[in-house]
Amino acid sequence: MDILKVLSRGIKPNPKNKAQAAGAATQLPSAGALPRPQLYHDPVSARGKKRKRRRDAQDGEPDDEEELSDVDYFAPKKPAAEPAPADVEEAPKKRKVKLLDEDECRQVLRSHRLKFTILSGGQAEAKVEEPASTKKNKKQKKEAEGKGEKDKKDKKDDKKQIFPQPLTSFGELRHTYDASPQLAANISAQGFRVPTEVQMASLPLLLRPATALKKSKGVDVPDVENGADFLAVAPTGSGKTITFLIPAIDGVLRRRAEQGRGNDDHVLEAIVVAPTRELASQIVNEGRKLAIGTGVRVVLMKRALRLAAEEVEGEKKDELSESEQGSEDESEEESEDDKTSKEAKPLARVDILVTTPKILLNFLSNKGARRILPSVRSLILDEADVLLDPLFRKQTMAIWRACTHRDVSLTCWSATMASNVEALITKQLAKRAKQTDTPPRPLIRLVVGLKDTAVPNITHKLTYTATEPGKLLALRQLLHPVSSADSGPPLRPPFLVFTQTIDRAQSLHDELKYDIPLEAGGSARVAVLHSSLPDSSRSKIMARFRAGEVWVLITTDVLARGVDFAGVNGVVNYDVPTSAAAYVHRAGRTGRAGREGGVAVTFYTKDDIPFVKSVANVIAASEKQAGKEGTEGAAVQKWLLDALPKVAKEEKRKLKVRGVESRRAGGKATITTKSSWERRRENNRAQAIEASKRRKRQRREGGEDDAEAGGEGEGEWGGLDD
Repeated sequence: MDILKVLSRGIKPNPKNKAQAAGAATQLPSAGALPRPQLYHDPVSARGKKRKRRRDAQDGEPDDEEELSDVDYFAPKKPAAEPAPADVEEAPKKRKVKLLDEDECRQVLRSHRLKFTILSGGQAEAKVEEPASTKKNKKQKKEAEGKGEKDKKDKKDDKKQIFPQPLTSFGELRHTYDASPQLAANISAQGFRVPTEVQMASLPLLLRPATALKKSKGVDVPDVENGADFLAVAPTGSGKTITFLIPAIDGVLRRRAEQGRGNDDHVLEAIVVAPTRELASQIVNEGRKLAIGTGVRVVLMKRALRLAAEEVEGEKKDELSESEQGSEDESEEESEDDKTSKEAKPLARVDILVTTPKILLNFLSNKGARRILPSVRSLILDEADVLLDPLFRKQTMAIWRACTHRDVSLTCWSATMASNVEALITKQLAKRAKQTDTPPRPLIRLVVGLKDTAVPNITHKLTYTATEPGKLLALRQLLHPVSSADSGPPLRPPFLVFTQTIDRAQSLHDELKYDIPLEAGGSARVAVLHSSLPDSSRSKIMARFRAGEVWVLITTDVLARGVDFAGVNGVVNYDVPTSAAAYVHRAGRTGRAGREGGVAVTFYTKDDIPFVKSVANVIAASEKQAGKEGTEGAAVQKWLLDALPKVAKEEKRKLKVRGVESRRAGGKATITTKSSWERRRENNRAQAIEASKRRKRQRREGGEDDAEAGGEGEGEWGGLDD
């Protein structure tokens, strides 16, 4: 027996328990970002080696050298630290980095699951002339093919793949793509070291497209001499905001230097359109961090803001849609009320404007005329699939038409992009090129991973609750977990709860606000946020949630898109999302920037079973990317997908527009702990009281009428003088 081991058993930590505790602490999104915020093709790291040694290690042995005691002087010495890799260097190299060959670019892009496709326009001519015999054979072959096969082949040929240069480190922005030194310094100061997949693929093509495609060969390479339009489909939390802000700021600085303008000379050159005010405010905050010291002003659009615009006469209200007319009339009323104050205000000094569609359209619409923005060179649509959806489409298209510069570029960004939206963008770009008599520019699409799928680094759960009261019970079990709870990672605060309507969000808040004990903060830890609240209240709730003062934030789809909460540990879909895209964006509020440990829980009842299959398909695709398909830890098994019924397109459309009808205002489904018998009794009592009041009011009114008709003697008592 080793007496030293016996005496030190109580003071030395157990390596296995220590590893488990550390894993439980670090496997939470609120614990911080990973060293490499990439979703695919992570290089072999120390963490990966730990897992391998842990499987091979025997019982009682430490997992690796890092788990040895700090006072073990006889432990083997660690090897000398290797020099920092190129992707974490802060200072850019003086020499120009050699560009990768096309085969190397192809290998890097495919290893990170990046796919570039030319959707339309800008196709370069063939560099090698084909012999006449080859042309003759091709012509005969085409004539022999059927019409349907020919159309399919033409469709495939229209979408060619390209392999531009990838960005291996942010240091390359300065010495390879000639970005502004101050902008590169701001990127480094913000702590960006390793680019995510969407940044790796997009930035070279957006900053210097000619350099990005310099090593590409063949007839499929587009002509990017006049730039290119861009469409990116990347997972939520992958850094799309930074990706489109960097080229916007760099473009302003480059054109300012070419025109010889100073830092105080501001011209509106870029517009970023976002669907919600919260997302627009977040974009402004990120843009101002990147623009420190550059003189570029990033401004949030407000009602009283006046921009440098030109008025075009002859445009009447009849040409606008009903929604645009409504917003125009609203702006006219506001301008009449605050006419003197607005006329006294000078023009805003703006380089990059961030706005929502309606508020900018209110400014552009002016009585019998409309305003245009001829200086805008870049239009950026964040969450483009929503902005081009029927809800915002006409407003977004009106803003696009107001940007009348011949070389205005369009970039669209989202985690989900339907094929009809891509077709709409392609059609409008071709129409615009024809109207302005300019050669069509290529429209290049980037897809990161599988299209329209949730991030693979979070855990998904489908929970059947049978009825509406079962949902409330299940949510309370998440708030107060027990040891006998179902398997899988627990859902720990802070987390988001999504409901279908504003009324349901408010009712759920009323039910849960007393569930957290006073010792832990009480009702202040639960908050509700929706579009009916004033802007000041929404901003305060957002600030409290980011600061960690609010643990459970109940909301609607107003926070489902784009808003970045770095420390959210989970998402609860109290009501089933209205579409697969809605689920992708809701679940994407956790697991941001490569963080692991996020949980997305979806409750569904008997009424939701017909609509669960679209959500289950998204979960299955996400688990396939994460390598969980067919395993015990998978949330969706094949038998579940086979058992769920299919839904007709018309039903899907109704669900997307209206949601589940029983959960609309006035529906039978309510969020409460009271039984139906108690609610019926309270309702009957309230109706009886109201009926009694109505009868008394009628008798009183009837008595007054009788008094007027019968004269003084037959009316009320006249007093003692009678």
